Amino acid sequence: MEKVVLKATKRTVTGKQVSQLRRTGQLPGVIYGHNIDPVSISLEAHGAGLAIPKLTSSSVINIELDGKLIPVLVREKQKNYIKNELIHVDFQAISLTEKIHAAVTIHFHGLSPAVKDYSAIIVHNLTRLEVEALPNDLPERVEVDLSGLMKIGDAIHVRDLSLPEAVTVLSDRDIMVAVATATRDEAADAVVPGAEVATPEVIEKGKKEEEE
Repeated sequence: MEKVVLKATKRTVTGKQVSQLRRTGQLPGVIYGHNIDPVSISLEAHGAGLAIPKLTSSSVINIELDGKLIPVLVREKQKNYIKNELIHVDFQAISLTEKIHAAVTIHFHGLSPAVKDYSAIIVHNLTRLEVEALPNDLPERVEVDLSGLMKIGDAIHVRDLSLPEAVTVLSDRDIMVAVATATRDEAADAVVPGAEVATPEVIEKGKKEEEE
């Protein structure tokens, strides 16, 4: 994937005046992190609005500010869901020569035979994988093939995932990523020998967004 470069300018407008900034076609944001004091910025809203939604939590991009390229990760995105547009973005500045922790999105693909043959339901227990790597070694996503789930009770664990050697997995290797479970009707009618009843892990992550 070609490295995204977003041009930005320093922003002095804060508080309620930020709304006026947005009406002029600008997207407010902030950069913080490695060797940089937090700085408020504004970006061209249209271009940023097209590029940023395509990025994953481990996508390294560059912010061009005052003639310098600053490598960053997108950390927080605030969105107006009624208008379907970004209203604020937080960027974390990083060093390309130092390993960082990141949450990499898990992408599921493939058709599980358990769905076709046993009317199973595939439960996704994990949607992001915690890893450590140099920024440029971070994968955009982790691909998980569900076609190996042959029968009810079959599961994929973190230990089963394949990642590049340069990436260290921090998540517990025994965490279940996905499992083929029976519907209520199927569970009432039959028990598959050796199958375990899996309780989906519910992960809620977020924080209260506040306007500057």
